[in-house]
Amino acid sequence: MLIAVPVESADGETRVALVPESVGKILKWEGASIVVQSGAGLKAGYSDEQYKEAGCEILFSREDLFKKADILLMVGKPEASEVSKIPSGTALICQLDPFNEIELIRSLSSAGVTAVSLEMIPRSTIAQKMDVLSSQASLAGYMAVIKAAELQKKVFPMMMTPAGTISPSKVFVIGAGVAGLQAIATARRLGASVSAFDTRPVVEEQVHSLGARFVKIDLGDTGQTKDGYARELTEEQLQKQRELMTKVCSQSDVVITTAKLFGRKAPVIINSEMVNKMSAGSILVDMAVDSGGNVEGSVPDQLVSVGGVNILGYGKGEMEVPYHASQMYSGNITAFLETFWKDEKKGPVLEGESEILTGCVITRGGAIVHERFREES
Repeated sequence: MLIAVPVESADGETRVALVPESVGKILKWEGASIVVQSGAGLKAGYSDEQYKEAGCEILFSREDLFKKADILLMVGKPEASEVSKIPSGTALICQLDPFNEIELIRSLSSAGVTAVSLEMIPRSTIAQKMDVLSSQASLAGYMAVIKAAELQKKVFPMMMTPAGTISPSKVFVIGAGVAGLQAIATARRLGASVSAFDTRPVVEEQVHSLGARFVKIDLGDTGQTKDGYARELTEEQLQKQRELMTKVCSQSDVVITTAKLFGRKAPVIINSEMVNKMSAGSILVDMAVDSGGNVEGSVPDQLVSVGGVNILGYGKGEMEVPYHASQMYSGNITAFLETFWKDEKKGPVLEGESEILTGCVITRGGAIVHERFREES
């Protein structure tokens, strides 16, 4: 069973789907062999020589690699033009972005590709080690704080000096999911005074455990989905949230928003009116900018200034630490393969009634098999 790892083709992508550290583990499985496209790991800090030493074959031709693959491991989705190069029966395992790629899903189905969307793996205890969204979000949350500290005109920690005492920066994190909790922890390590808000009261204890203050805003019934995601708020709840947050934002040096809704447009949490009430020189980091944005006026991968308030659209922070982002992603994908690898079959069995497979297998055997996307086809 030949596992193939190509160079990622998306603009700005720095990660690789499999790192040399994972190769040795996989090659112990019955029937497993691995081929890597030359240069696949270079942007992440992994050389061809490291892959060779781990036991991989190195191929220079992307087309040949696609043709040989029984299993194609990628970080992002393939280009639409590449689908015809993937042999029927190949298992494609990647972040497929299925809610935004219905046409690509149809093409993969027609090509007979078994497409696995790693973002769709259900959030459960057994699947925790396969959760690519969480592993990448934790690094993104860390980088959001590092970026804010870089841009700010102040230091984060309190400093007592002969010249006087410097007060700690005030950081406000909106959303205490994986990215938010890592942002809170990182800001606290840097010495900032941190407060946080989330629509799910259940995370208050986690916020306190990191040494941050939990901002309580009574929005009525909010809760979370069965998978642990925040529920989408009504427009009335959003308006009430904005009103009560304005005071906290206006007193903060840095505000980081992390509220993404998987498969849907991100809610606007910070509107222009709220931005106008913030102090000149303060920083807004919008981590949801790639899915519509939490901050009115944020632009992907750009720093814009509105009345002296700096708004950074920062949707892919994990790409700035590709060595560890690739290491974590590789661990997730290896855990997935290991769970379904059957030595007697010399490969993974990606069909059956497993909750994980029914959640993440999108196409198989020339059909769209995922219930959610079958309706779209």
